[in-house]
Amino acid sequence: MSHPVDRQSAEFKEYLDLYQRASLLELGGLADEIRWRHHPENVVTYIIDRNINYTNVCVADCSFCAFYRRPKDLEGYVLSFEQIGAKIDECKALGGVQILLQGGHNPYIPFEWYLDLMRYIKEHHPIHIHGFSPSEVVFFGQRFRLSVAEVIGQLKAAGLDSIPGGGGEILVDEVRRQVAGKKAMTDDWLGVQREAHRQGMNTSVTMMYGMVESDADRIEHLLRIRDVQAETGGFNAFICWPLQPDGTGLAHIPKTDAVAYLRTNAMGRIICHNIPNIQSSWVTMGHKVGQVALRFGANDYGSLMMEENVVSAAGTTHDVTLAEMERVIRDAGYEPKRRRQDYSIIEHEEVGV
Repeated sequence: MSHPVDRQSAEFKEYLDLYQRASLLELGGLADEIRWRHHPENVVTYIIDRNINYTNVCVADCSFCAFYRRPKDLEGYVLSFEQIGAKIDECKALGGVQILLQGGHNPYIPFEWYLDLMRYIKEHHPIHIHGFSPSEVVFFGQRFRLSVAEVIGQLKAAGLDSIPGGGGEILVDEVRRQVAGKKAMTDDWLGVQREAHRQGMNTSVTMMYGMVESDADRIEHLLRIRDVQAETGGFNAFICWPLQPDGTGLAHIPKTDAVAYLRTNAMGRIICHNIPNIQSSWVTMGHKVGQVALRFGANDYGSLMMEENVVSAAGTTHDVTLAEMERVIRDAGYEPKRRRQDYSIIEHEEVGV
């Protein structure tokens, strides 16, 4: 169980004041200073991976999602093992080193299917499997009457390597009830992360803002993940991005701007100073803002993002080739280097370039 955040504390008020009142450049400067403490070398990393959404059938009914389909919808799908294997081979052909495997809360898939999928991938298409967000893990536990520890333990034994931070949205229950009432609440979501860390997995942690939350809710989210990190040390990256409202149940909410993104990214680095890596979210913001984020706390340019479905379902698409990815990083003043999920660098001789 996490400790609640005291919104009356001096620390909370100080961070909220900084977020709301500091000049943009002051926030950027503070975040950049912490980034250089973690990463004194003039390098920005990126990863080549592929986002594989194994099913779009989902009963969570999140109001911000344009990707999911209800059970029995004619557009609903579950990929076969062979289809997933073919996608992995295409990814590896481009130098890919991991897959991001996530799907909807599909009540028709038995747990054995997931375990068999892990084994199939490891046997026939071996690659690092970064899969199943905390919300999916909680759903599996409820659906198959297993504890979170059992779900993670069995997936790990079958081949799961690490857990992504998807479905974090805003880790304040009041907000979650409004936009994703059927999904894991804050303590359950963070509980999956804690358990994954306890079982020796490192994970990433995310924040999607710009829904119905207040600035104070965003600060609480950041403090909650900072406190878990202080306890476990298991988060290796933080990523934030704004809601893409088009085509969702929140389409009436105006899009937040680049300044809000840069301020939020900087606060992520300032508050979560104990999380070593921060990804720039060029997939939602585009490359110009993505580059600026590298001076606002980010030290990683995320993924080459083969096949991104969820954000593009809401009408936001920014594609990139490998050469462009490296050029964009160089143009921002850094040396690009490829990495693995644990942020270890892949040297040139390993990738044959």
